[in-house]
Amino acid sequence: MRVLSAGTLKSLFVPGGIWLLGAVLLVYSGWLTVALPVLSFLYYCAIAAGMLLAWRFHSSRIFLSLSVVFLAQQAAAVSTGQPPFISATLTALAVLLPVNFVLIAMMHERGFTVESVAPVALFLFVESLTVTVFCGAAVRVHSLSIPIVLPRYALAVPATAAIFLSVRFLLNRKPLDSALLWSLASFFLALRSAAAIRTSTAYWLATACILATAVIENSYLLAYHDELTSLPSRRAFNDALLRLKAPYSIAVVDIDHFKRFNDTYGHDTGDQVLRMVATNLGSVTGGGKAYRCGGEEFNILFPGKTIAEVLPHLEKLRVTVAKSEFRMRGNDRRQLPRGPDRRNQRNRARARKGDAIRRLAEGKPSSVLSVTISIGVATAAAERSSPETVLESADKALYRAKANGRNRVETAASPQRRVRTRAAGIA
Repeated sequence: MRVLSAGTLKSLFVPGGIWLLGAVLLVYSGWLTVALPVLSFLYYCAIAAGMLLAWRFHSSRIFLSLSVVFLAQQAAAVSTGQPPFISATLTALAVLLPVNFVLIAMMHERGFTVESVAPVALFLFVESLTVTVFCGAAVRVHSLSIPIVLPRYALAVPATAAIFLSVRFLLNRKPLDSALLWSLASFFLALRSAAAIRTSTAYWLATACILATAVIENSYLLAYHDELTSLPSRRAFNDALLRLKAPYSIAVVDIDHFKRFNDTYGHDTGDQVLRMVATNLGSVTGGGKAYRCGGEEFNILFPGKTIAEVLPHLEKLRVTVAKSEFRMRGNDRRQLPRGPDRRNQRNRARARKGDAIRRLAEGKPSSVLSVTISIGVATAAAERSSPETVLESADKALYRAKANGRNRVETAASPQRRVRTRAAGIA
């Protein structure tokens, strides 16, 4: 899958980049005429709404991110009212908040359990207390009539955190990483404009909105994308079918011998196989878009294309998958229960399932494996052809590809030519 594809760039800039761009335009266009109490009220509403959404959708990391932003904003607001403390406080915030964002990005989502939230809450409390004590002792007079100038190390930390979050997003494409990146940028602008209270509050508001909408983006991702492969899910596929207009083609893709592969090497290796195949399907050429519709089954939509137009691209995809290899991570091979008949069970399992998998790994090191795919494709050449009918025809073509030896592309048969293939006997 291309790292900087159009979909990746869209996921990166929407909606976080839109929120920040809107705030910047309001500030520099002179349209920010809202009274400060109104801006402050909107900011607190955004913080409260984001926390409620995060709690409702069990997103503890977004909740913690909003908590960090709230504490930082309160510290900045207090220090702004006391000019002797402002420089030290803002420098501490410029260092600590990016570090907190990086730590939150690296956390595993565990919901709102005492075991997961209590240590982080204690850490934030100690951190806030430390900032209050040390910054209160560091009296450094700073004029509020000019923009705040932060030391170089206070600029290097946010820049390093931004690079880390950008790379992490490009690798994982998770809404949280994008939201943390854009909220970090908005937070930095809020610090730089701390002398202008209204401008700073506008950026704090944008920071809260970016994190709050990340909850919605994450819920959308879970609803319309497969978590394992990052491909659009069956729900997204069904929605796409409603927008299709003839001509269009639908290809049904299935991983050959996947069940035997999964049983032999274990579910961890099976997940590696799915991700590898999904990566190739995600970069299919010819204007196709791949979806994971369950298990080892994938569908590809080609709007405006006929069978003759998509066949070269599907054949190229089949060859690419067949040539792809992956290395097992550690000892993922499924282990049988210990017992007196363990050796006999293992021998029987090898005799029953080993032949097909041995062919896949023939001539390669034991830790390097490869798989093949079978593809069935059908086209709707007339308005009367429903997506369900085209999908059924592509499914029958897939069964024929399986029956004819697998690792091949088959097109839909005409109504007079029916292939009697039992789907239950094909894997």
